[in-house]
Amino acid sequence: MKVILLSELRGKGGEGDIVDVAQGYAENFLFPNKIAQPATPGNIKQLEERRHNIAKREEKRLADANAVKETLDGKKVVVDARIGEDGQLFGSVTSAQIVDAIKAQLGVEVDRKRISRGGTIKTAGLHEVEVNLYRDINAKVSVQVGPEVAEEPEPEEVTAEAEDSDETTEEAAE
Repeated sequence: MKVILLSELRGKGGEGDIVDVAQGYAENFLFPNKIAQPATPGNIKQLEERRHNIAKREEKRLADANAVKETLDGKKVVVDARIGEDGQLFGSVTSAQIVDAIKAQLGVEVDRKRISRGGTIKTAGLHEVEVNLYRDINAKVSVQVGPEVAEEPEPEEVTAEAEDSDETTEEAAE
């Protein structure tokens, strides 16, 4: 079934594209969610009249996506997570945590569904993550899981002998 897309449909096309999809997919998902409309002669004629406006919106989206790419590409964000002794995480780092870190540290808002991790992040260290901004525009972000530097050694504990000597000097002072 031929449909006219009213918004971007990942893997199929963008606004104003005429694509062929399964009839059930169109009738049960695309039409009720107002993502597409049937490609009837009347709708195609209306589409031709709207082409100029669609082209303007497309240019703006591409410009916005490229601006965000410049901001994100090659940057590093830190995600705090509980780490076990051997560098394994208690759980894993989620897309939502990565999105929150990007927003807090870089000031850019990204949809969590656009994060491509290439697998789960279950170890501490540096991981590469790809953010799909718009169609073929992607940015690579480095995600540092856990502390950036090795943990500092704990201060030496005060021994019982040192505590006893402090008490005797306090008693002598009285």
